[in-house]
Amino acid sequence: MKNNLRWDQRADDVFKNLMEKTPVFIRGMAQEKILKKIQSLVEQDHRLEITEKDVVVAFFEETPFGFHGPMKSDMEKMGVDYTQYGFKK
Repeated sequence: MKNNLRWDQRADDVFKNLMEKTPVFIRGMAQEKILKKIQSLVEQDHRLEITEKDVVVAFFEETPFGFHGPMKSDMEKMGVDYTQYGFKK
């Protein structure tokens, strides 16, 4: 990513774990879309650090709704409380 953005360790762990759960045949495209979304979220807030919230929001916004159930399950297994970022259980 450009602009000297830094990853919070938790954000990096969550991102990598969720990408591992993404089907191999769409992983490259998904990673590109999610990274772009993360970058835009950080830049619009004029920040340099990527947080867990940025990762969670990007995954919800870039993942088709039909896959939210399994994604939520994966997040719960990782201990990610996505409800604190405005998403329903």
